[in-house]
Amino acid sequence: MNLILTTSTASAGGSTLILMLVMFAVFYFFFIRPENKKKKAVEEMRSALSVGDEITTIGAITGKIVQVTEDTVTFETGEDRVRIQIKKWGISTTAKMEAAEAEARAAKSRKK
Repeated sequence: MNLILTTSTASAGGSTLILMLVMFAVFYFFFIRPENKKKKAVEEMRSALSVGDEITTIGAITGKIVQVTEDTVTFETGEDRVRIQIKKWGISTTAKMEAAEAEARAAKSRKK
């Protein structure tokens, strides 16, 4: 009788381990991996900034880049030509990136 209880307990522990591994895989492929891909794309965008690019900051200020250094960007806003200097990590998107995202959304909606 003890042998049967021991066997069923061991198989329950094995199924719990398998369930935990499956849950971790789901979290990885649906949450962690896409977030890492997004971070990598944003980092590549920030390192590829150049003079003349249209940008949007995290604070929703838009403008055109006039100077790029190793860790800062200077850009002009509007026709009054006010220059603002910010750190690269403060840049949210570029016009190129927004256009590519809009095109991807349009292509996805055409497939449906």
